[in-house]
Amino acid sequence: MSEPWLSGPIDGVDPLIAPLLYSFEQTRAELSSHLAGLTAEQIWSKPHGLTSVGFHVRHIGGAVDRLSTYLRGEQLSPEQLARLKSESEPGADAPALLAELHADLARCEAYARGIDPASLRDVRGVGRKMLPTTVHGLIVHIAEHTQRHLGQAITTAKLLR
Repeated sequence: MSEPWLSGPIDGVDPLIAPLLYSFEQTRAELSSHLAGLTAEQIWSKPHGLTSVGFHVRHIGGAVDRLSTYLRGEQLSPEQLARLKSESEPGADAPALLAELHADLARCEAYARGIDPASLRDVRGVGRKMLPTTVHGLIVHIAEHTQRHLGQAITTAKLLR
């Protein structure tokens, strides 16, 4: 399978927004493959002191949810802050983790597909301090942050095998 970014333009999606959707497509495919056959115990183990695969999967979804909130120009809810604190709590198996992740990615994708390319330079604030970025800056960061944790999850999953 070739990587999603090599599949050509996405109909109706601006080329400056498309990399986010490619990142999510790759994340779904690779995590589904690399988590296949792992037990919940393996998913939450920390080989060689590394962060667990389960944390990375939860963190990808949670970070996408939180960063999407800033992308929409909103602030985090108490529920989102509570979710952040629970990302490393063990227990969920691969199907449950992937279902939650897929839902988070789908919500962000739906919003991203509707972003007006003319708004890419619009200013957005991140966090309580309202650190400055732009709509495009958030799109780029969501994509690269997702890929960073995808790579860490894959590496840890390979060690577990």
